[in-house]
Amino acid sequence: MPKLEPADASAVKRYLNELQDRITAAVEKLDSARFQRDSWARPEGGGGESRILSDGAVFERAGVSVSHVFGEKMPASASNQRPDIAGAPFEAMGLSLVFHPRNPHAPTTHCNVRFLVARPASGPEVWWFGGGFDLTPYYPCDEDVLHWHRTARDACQEFGADVYEKYKDWCDRYFFLPHRNETRGVGGLFFDDLNEGGFSRCFAFQRSVGDHFLPAFLPILERRRDLPYGDRERQFQLYRRGRYVEFNLVYDRGTLFGLQSRGRTESILMSLPPIARWEYDWHPAPGSPEARLNEYLRPRNYLAELAGAD
Repeated sequence: MPKLEPADASAVKRYLNELQDRITAAVEKLDSARFQRDSWARPEGGGGESRILSDGAVFERAGVSVSHVFGEKMPASASNQRPDIAGAPFEAMGLSLVFHPRNPHAPTTHCNVRFLVARPASGPEVWWFGGGFDLTPYYPCDEDVLHWHRTARDACQEFGADVYEKYKDWCDRYFFLPHRNETRGVGGLFFDDLNEGGFSRCFAFQRSVGDHFLPAFLPILERRRDLPYGDRERQFQLYRRGRYVEFNLVYDRGTLFGLQSRGRTESILMSLPPIARWEYDWHPAPGSPEARLNEYLRPRNYLAELAGAD
């Protein structure tokens, strides 16, 4: 029986640190503000560095955080579907980012790439990759959504003909608010528990997802960052940001894992927008630009439906 390829956690960590540098440099090139760098440690083992940009000309808040933590017991959010690793020591590392642009015409976006290893007392270590990226527009444009999904498809292209559809569908299911019966935005990619095909292939896929984030997002931001807007658009942006808060605090596995593993709370909650609002049973006027968003808050085959958008 051939020997299984060992996982190289140090190579993953080097990539995550490099990706953090690359993304923060690209953001600072666009904005007037600079990232505050905040290194932290946890008593149980490990730590990370959170980089937070606040009140910039382009971004109202942008957070790019890398963490590498250890623990004696895998948190329930990661092991409740895996009884073989429940209670096992673990090592987890990842990059997580959320950008909240100032202009309501520019979408909020999120990206995460992560790697986890569990080391049960009996049996071999268990490792897997996870992550993805998704887009949450307030005033969606077909050309932006089409570009986003084409780039997501490009990230998956060399890994199999069905990979994009598989992880696009998973994203639609994951970033869904059941109590609102709507998707969080227009989706993208989401994958988890990835170890099929060996470490090198899985790591290559994670790098492809991480490397395609900036090409997916920056062209959209460039088109929308300077569009004129008024108080109406601003208030709608704040209202829809409330949905983002609802998802992250109620359903997001990454938030739960961070809190259950006793990570740094400020870094875990950096994904939340600096300002949001809620209205009781509010609905946009039929036919308004705000009502148009409802057409996008459901799973759709954007590549097929919007092929003529550009």
